[in-house]
Order: sequence, then C-alpha cells, then structure tokens
Amino acid sequence: MNSTPLDYLPIVLMFIVAAGFVTFTMVLTHSIGPKRKTKIKLDTFECGIESKENARMPFSIKYFLVAILFVLFDVEVIFMYPWAVNFKELGIVGIIEMFSFVILLLVGFYYMIAKKALTWED
Repeated sequence: MNSTPLDYLPIVLMFIVAAGFVTFTMVLTHSIGPKRKTKIKLDTFECGIESKENARMPFSIKYFLVAILFVLFDVEVIFMYPWAVNFKELGIVGIIEMFSFVILLLVGFYYMIAKKALTWED
C-alpha cells in the first residue's frame, strides 16, 4: 500500500485548524479582555496565603527521590492491565513472564527499602 502526501492532508488540516483556533482565541481574549494592572493584581498569590520567602528556596532531595520512585513503580503497574485482560490467551508462558516481572519489581522495591530511600530523616 503506497501512501501519498495527499493522504496526510486531513491531519495537516486538523493541526492548522487547531493552531488557528488557539491563536484566534488567545488574540481575541487578550484584545477584548480588561487591562487593569494594579499592584494588588500583579502581586504573587498562592492559595490565599501571602508569600513570605523566595520561591526559589531549595527542596530536599528526598522529596524528588520519593516522587521519582512513585512514578516509576506506579507506571510499572500499568503494564499489568494488558496482562490481566489477556490472561487466558497468554497461557503458562504469560504467567511465567508476569511472575518474573513482579519478582523483578519486588527486587527493586526491596533494594529501595534496604537503601532507605523512603526515610525522610537521615
């Protein structure tokens, strides 16, 4: 099956229409919207609490480590859904592969616990 550039025309048109709509909407709202810039309006606002310090203050590396580990192990669970849907069709090979996958995840999880990656205090 040979595809020609004409076959991609609907996709290109969709992107052009979407980009045009976004551009049109942004220009329209900025041009007809109110332009009152007061000191209170331009001041930083965070959930009703007045800001007191610099927003660039450093976070503990433990925060980022826990976030990355959560994303890592959370995304790995997503791979179990297709396995559960096709459980009967995969047979014994699918079961062995999934158990090896889970064992590999558990090894990584126990390594993470052994290195005390989730403890906040040093």
